[in-house]
Amino acid sequence: MPASAAATWPPLRRFIVRERRLGRIMARRRSTAALYEFLRFGIKQGWACLFGGIAVALMIATWRYYPATAPLARYDFLFLCMIVVQVILLGTRLETLDEAKIILIYHVVGTVMEIFKTSVGSWIYPEPSFFRIAGVPLFTGFMYSCIGSYLCRVWRLFDFRFDRHPPRWALVALSIAIYANFFTHHYVPDLRIVLFAAAALLFARTTIYFKVWDNYRSMPLLLGLALVTLFIWFAENIGTFTKTWLYPSQQQGWAMVSPAKFGSWFLLLIISYTLVSLINTPRVLAGSRRTTPVMPELEAV
Repeated sequence: MPASAAATWPPLRRFIVRERRLGRIMARRRSTAALYEFLRFGIKQGWACLFGGIAVALMIATWRYYPATAPLARYDFLFLCMIVVQVILLGTRLETLDEAKIILIYHVVGTVMEIFKTSVGSWIYPEPSFFRIAGVPLFTGFMYSCIGSYLCRVWRLFDFRFDRHPPRWALVALSIAIYANFFTHHYVPDLRIVLFAAAALLFARTTIYFKVWDNYRSMPLLLGLALVTLFIWFAENIGTFTKTWLYPSQQQGWAMVSPAKFGSWFLLLIISYTLVSLINTPRVLAGSRRTTPVMPELEAV
């Protein structure tokens, strides 16, 4: 996270100092160093998911405890809460202005698609709301913003580097085609198989390097995108379980979201990834053909 953000919140600064001290202690043994790196990875991922985690927590809390007779509708309460969260992230510098702009663009992109998809019956929002456009509650755009926020934060927290990253013009072209297909497939043949193939072709040779502790670890970028998509699918199941939105097959009783939606979210994730890559120039890791397998502290043991 940015040093300026830590400096503005003393409890967070103290946590960082203690966490680094713990890391130095655990680095003295190979087994505890591996455990520490695993825990550090989880903490960083959780911190990157801050906006999305708050959104999911609010969906669960309002579904379970929000009064049905409250003068402010549940959807409107969610909308106002997410605005407050966004303001706090900007005010504490946990999110940069450039990142907020990209998140806003994705918010608009998602809302436009929501308006169309609900009009053709792809899914519904069963509860009333005041803040809405064409039947779509305005908080829904924040569901897409959560993905953009996560990518911006995880990119920064793990100091991403790449090998053989696709040219951004190609990502932009693919993202435009993906977005258009979400609309056109209702009227003409669905081209998502072609889009999957194009994505696989673009990312097939791309390796992402991420710094958990002192050294970079690596994985195929396609695998990383698939893992993120899996967690988005889990979150969507929570969203439908809490009746925040429902698919036609769930209106008579909840059932898990179709695994076919995994593919839809994967394609949407590429759009979000492309937007984020426009403000975070993909950088190459020096000597990226190999990754250091152990941490410097271990080499001295």
